[in-house]
Amino acid sequence: MPELPEVEVTRRRIAPLLVGRRIARVHTTADSYFFLTPPDALARGLEGREIRALERRGKYLVAQLGDGQRLMLHLGMSGQLFADGARSLRLLSATSRASLAPDEQPGFEPDAHTHLRLTFADAGAEVLFRDVRKFGKVRLLEPGESDPRLDRLGIDALEASGDDLHAGSRGRRVAIKNLLLQQSLIAGIGNIYADEGLFLAGIRPTRAARRLTRPDCARLVEGVQRVLRRSIDTGGSSISDFVSPDGDDGAYQDERRVYARTGEPCPQCATPIRRIVLAQRGTHYCPTCQR
Repeated sequence: MPELPEVEVTRRRIAPLLVGRRIARVHTTADSYFFLTPPDALARGLEGREIRALERRGKYLVAQLGDGQRLMLHLGMSGQLFADGARSLRLLSATSRASLAPDEQPGFEPDAHTHLRLTFADAGAEVLFRDVRKFGKVRLLEPGESDPRLDRLGIDALEASGDDLHAGSRGRRVAIKNLLLQQSLIAGIGNIYADEGLFLAGIRPTRAARRLTRPDCARLVEGVQRVLRRSIDTGGSSISDFVSPDGDDGAYQDERRVYARTGEPCPQCATPIRRIVLAQRGTHYCPTCQR
């Protein structure tokens, strides 16, 4: 699932293809749970509108339109937001991939999973939103209207402090890994970066949140922010479906210290990395370095 770094990489790279451009036509697939605003209403509301800015809220993207409307986008588990002409095997179905020659990498053609396609008045590059599993979301917000998904978000993970985490963890018996994943406290942290941040902080994911001291919380927030920023710098993690808007893979997956490295030696002490399940999420840690 795209987390804060992948969404921020998407924002930075897709913004030049959105901001300052006027939407001429909106193409959609049939109505489904992908559309929080029905396709017909979405097309009526977007066509003719200029995109003024593109912001990120946690794992959400919010486009500011010229008349006070906003377009909310969420990549879900497998969403891909990119420009036409992008080339990546991750944009093709498994069947299409299997039919390619080893060195062949054709450009993308809209398919049944391309649920939103924006054409612009300047006749330049189109922008497409593809989502095989349809857990992504799109909603057009009228002026002054909000969405509960945005309203319940806590402070952004890149802006949080150790004091924010310490205050939110008081009296909480839940495992600290689970608390990090609660978007209402700190927004943007997902499974990969929770595991990586806990490792850098030397904190075991199963430790009760209420048992973290103020210095623990400061160290943990610093560790999480360190891996988030490094992932942004390297283009995010392309472990499964994520591809940047220009078709490039991220590279942070090559720097992971514990996530999805079960049984491999810890990079600090060589103890085998252990995997457990917390809140139905695979969780990875070093039993020696993390206490």
